[in-house]
Amino acid sequence: MTSLPSAGHDRVSARITACRACGAAELVPVLDLGDSPLADRLLTAEQLGAPEITVPLELVFCPSCTLVQITETVAPEVLFCQDYPYYSSVSKSLLAHFAASAESIIESRGLGADSLVVEAASNDGYMLRSFAQAGIPVLGVDPADGPARVASESGIETLNTFFTLALARELREQGRRADAFLANNVLAHVADLGGFVDGVATILADDGVAVIEVPYLLDLVDHCEFDTIYHQHLCYFSVMALDRLFRAHSLYLNDVHRTAIHGGSLRLFVGKREDANASVGELLAMETERGMDQRAYYEDFSNRVRSLCNRVTETLRDLKAAGHRIMGYGAAAKACTLMHACGMGSDVLDSIADLSPVKQGKYMTGNHLPIVAPHRIVQDAPDYVMILAWNFADEIMRQLSAHERAGGKFIVPIPELRII
Repeated sequence: MTSLPSAGHDRVSARITACRACGAAELVPVLDLGDSPLADRLLTAEQLGAPEITVPLELVFCPSCTLVQITETVAPEVLFCQDYPYYSSVSKSLLAHFAASAESIIESRGLGADSLVVEAASNDGYMLRSFAQAGIPVLGVDPADGPARVASESGIETLNTFFTLALARELREQGRRADAFLANNVLAHVADLGGFVDGVATILADDGVAVIEVPYLLDLVDHCEFDTIYHQHLCYFSVMALDRLFRAHSLYLNDVHRTAIHGGSLRLFVGKREDANASVGELLAMETERGMDQRAYYEDFSNRVRSLCNRVTETLRDLKAAGHRIMGYGAAAKACTLMHACGMGSDVLDSIADLSPVKQGKYMTGNHLPIVAPHRIVQDAPDYVMILAWNFADEIMRQLSAHERAGGKFIVPIPELRII
């Protein structure tokens, strides 16, 4: 595997020299996962012999504003625009989560035919459909060709581009102001944090609300979810860091809901006027008490990650030594980091099953494991299924009930190694 320099001649990535949010120069190292392949760049059979991109994957902490971030910025066109394989509609639990969120927003904000809902990183229109079905005008923005095309074909107006400050200004000049602006699991992907948040402020109606979901750093650390660290995720947010980020751009965090989706997330309600309820102050106080503004908190996390990786590696090695066969499930982005950190290659896993037809028939980056349809698990009858997409473990185990009835077992690696 060819490892490219962080700022090589092809400019695949660039290393930051200051905090992405506040510009402070002091960044404290937290966790170094080495040169890692890029997640979600699934390979065809014809691409297996070509040199593969790897980029350093190093997590750092900014003591000035408390933002946790990675040091490398891979060009977004490389990460998101070339056969991007992630379609949100594949997961039933994800659909249910965001349908409930949409219903709550419609009711609480009194949205109707005269309203406008805009979503950045709208993917295949999975959430905007709930608004459209209620007769509310919607506009999606997504740079990935495949998901954006699916959304448009299903009747969801979608701009196939990135959401930026320039785009927000253009839409505002057209008279399009968002009564609700949605951004689910995209803020962490944005290199220009300030520009994105300024864009939100630009397109948001004066009495509008931005509803933003991000994975919660506290849950990532508490549950040792190190595999959610990959090159698409540039930032890892605490309420502390978010409150400071929004204030710096004349927006205010007024309400926060914790949710269980993706291993633990925050649903943020942001507006142009400050009107914070108790949830914001309570979480800020809790984070201070937990020491999330101190480097010791992250040093402990790093030690636990190393310990967990060692346990996973040793367990898989022992199972293989005993002659057991293991298949993976979930060709997710997080699987790339998990397998890279724990050395899971073809000597450990036979293949990886995934429900998405877009991924089936392709190969994972890094270890080049083939991606197959879930029925292959029953057909091939492995002794164990390693659930790489552990955040959907319950849903996956229900899908694979036949594997369990046949005597097969499941391995869930995070938050702690379990064999079920």
